[in-house]
Amino acid sequence: MGDPHRVGVVGLGVISRAYLDTLANHPEVRIVAVADLDAARSTAVAATIAGAEAVSVAHLLDRPDVQTVLNLTTPAAHVEISLGAIDAGKNVYVEKPLAVAFPDGRAVIERAASAGVRVGCAPDTVLGTGTQTARAAIDGGLIGRPLAASAVMVTPGHERWHPHPDFYYAPGGGPLLDMGPYYISALIHLLGPVRAVSGAVSRLRAERVVGSGPRLGQRIPVQVDTHVTGVLEHVSGVLSTITTSFDGVATTAAPIEVHGEGGTLAVPDPNYFDGEVRLFALGGTEWRVLEPAAGYVDGARGVGLIDAVRASARRPPRAGGDLALHVLDTMTGLLRAAAEGRRIELTTVVERPVPVPLVPVEEWRGR
Repeated sequence: MGDPHRVGVVGLGVISRAYLDTLANHPEVRIVAVADLDAARSTAVAATIAGAEAVSVAHLLDRPDVQTVLNLTTPAAHVEISLGAIDAGKNVYVEKPLAVAFPDGRAVIERAASAGVRVGCAPDTVLGTGTQTARAAIDGGLIGRPLAASAVMVTPGHERWHPHPDFYYAPGGGPLLDMGPYYISALIHLLGPVRAVSGAVSRLRAERVVGSGPRLGQRIPVQVDTHVTGVLEHVSGVLSTITTSFDGVATTAAPIEVHGEGGTLAVPDPNYFDGEVRLFALGGTEWRVLEPAAGYVDGARGVGLIDAVRASARRPPRAGGDLALHVLDTMTGLLRAAAEGRRIELTTVVERPVPVPLVPVEEWRGR
């Protein structure tokens, strides 16, 4: 197997715990350094990981023993940290989205290509048995030729549970940039790349109220659109409709549905790794649950980084930077289409990532 791949983690907020639970004891990865703007937090986290050192961000980026920087900062800081790591000759795996603005995301990918390093990006949830089993069903012809799809994400807003939700309502936030990467990444895995987008948006509340934690009751301004709906035109000719909203209480819609000539698939929430994939065949009388047939079994945050570590020159990372840039192009293009009232053609194209076979949990966790 060789020596473990050495990782430095920048950003130790809420999402970091999920990554650390996966990576801290993985035999193919060694976390050698952690950094956060809160030095006390860095020290506390380092104490829970054997061999990890709490350091400054600058020191972590300069450390010669760090091969990949796991960038878990807030979206506004993604580009600065990613470019700093790339300029230091390190690979990067970054939380979604790749960047807030498309030109910045393109700069990250181009700089990495020039430096000869790799970029990976969340979400890796789409590598789990939920999305991958649905993809296997589509590729296996269970619904015939795909014709259309829908994706729906409706919540009343993250301020109800997140103690510091400000960035969800600041530039770079909003339901599309926050949650859209899950749904659009899944649609690309299922149906291939997008060639053009159109959309409409709304923002009907000027502020939100923090619903938990030490800032309970504090009002925060809303600076972004909170209900986004659009149409994605896939290169294949399939049309996907997408709705992401912080303005609804609940929905009965399936997270994703794919309609084909021979049936419809109900695909589980791509914010999670697993879930039931259901098929309603043409001429049938009821939904049928498909057994998991592909994907990382019992997947967890960080499996995308492990997938990248295991990747070779012949098989690029499945949660790779090119896919993340195409997702960002799709999202920012949709928002621009809504603002300008017209159809926008995308400037990027990407290959569908290589499908994930059914990988037992013991195998991908290296047990």
